[in-house]
Amino acid sequence: MEETKFRIGEVASRTGVSIDALRYYEKRRLLGRAERSSGGFRLFANDAVERVLFIRHAQELGFSLAEIGDLLATGGAEECRKVRDLLQIKLTELDDRLKAMKSFRRILAKHLAACEGELKQHGESACCPVVVGSKQTRTS
Repeated sequence: MEETKFRIGEVASRTGVSIDALRYYEKRRLLGRAERSSGGFRLFANDAVERVLFIRHAQELGFSLAEIGDLLATGGAEECRKVRDLLQIKLTELDDRLKAMKSFRRILAKHLAACEGELKQHGESACCPVVVGSKQTRTS
């Protein structure tokens, strides 16, 4: 049974990645070198689509292309340890960002409550406590 081959435009269409990005992935060896048709067109194997989707997803999660290259490398226990360590670093970075976002969310919720309280208490004559507070901070 012959494996389905995809031209570069079809891989781009199926993955939402530009043709230039696919060429770049191939150049960076994130994507295996495509075969060539008799007309010189790149022909990618079925697994290229899955690999490009993985690369795209990893980028969305904050991995650099160099880090993705490490993740895609195959090898024994030493390679697995490298991947594990890289994943641990990314999880720590993500936890730190989540902590910062939660802190910022608390600040925004506090400001929202202050605005709602001011509007409820003073109606149309309300003076925004967030704006007033930031003006006082700048002049202090």
